[in-house]
Order: sequence, then C-alpha cells, then structure tokens
Amino acid sequence: MRSLLLAACLLPLTALAATPEVTLTIKDHRFSPVEVHVPAGKRIKLIVENRDRTPEEFESYDLNREKIIPGGSKGVIYIGPLDAGRHPFFGDFHKDTAKGAVIAE
Repeated sequence: MRSLLLAACLLPLTALAATPEVTLTIKDHRFSPVEVHVPAGKRIKLIVENRDRTPEEFESYDLNREKIIPGGSKGVIYIGPLDAGRHPFFGDFHKDTAKGAVIAE
C-alpha cells in the first residue's frame, strides 16, 4: 500500500521531468536561435531569456501564446503538444527584427 502511495506521489514529478526544455535568447532585439526544433506531439517548456535592457513580448498567433519578458530577465512559456510543422513567433515590440519559428518534427 505504501509503495502504491509513493508511486502516486511521484507520478506528477516524473511527468514534469519528462517535459523537453528549449531556451531562446533575445539580444539586440533578435531571437537566437531563429529556429528551434522540437518533437511533435509533446508539450514543451520554452525558456525565453531577454538579455536586452528593454522588455520584449514573445507572441505567436499559431502557438496561441503571448508573454512580456522584462529586460534582463527570463520567462517560461509552455507550448504544445504541437502538430508537425512550422510555428512562427515574433517579438511584438520589435517586429522588424525579432522573428523566429518552432519547428515540430
């Protein structure tokens, strides 16, 4: 009985540990890398590190996400599970330079 209870308590931790993580960096109002490749059909933890002094808004109509990342800080955005294909995103405050895509394969 105790082992069953322990397994039930650890199951959520196992599920969280299995979530793939991808890091994006914003510097000089540009995302790096410009394209990130992720497994299709999985939930992804996207970590966005803003190295600029000014805020940027990560936005994607395709991913149905938007989040302001203050300058000099990090933000976490969960996406997916995604269908295979290209899922564009952009920086709403610098649309001319801050562009990229998540490629689900």
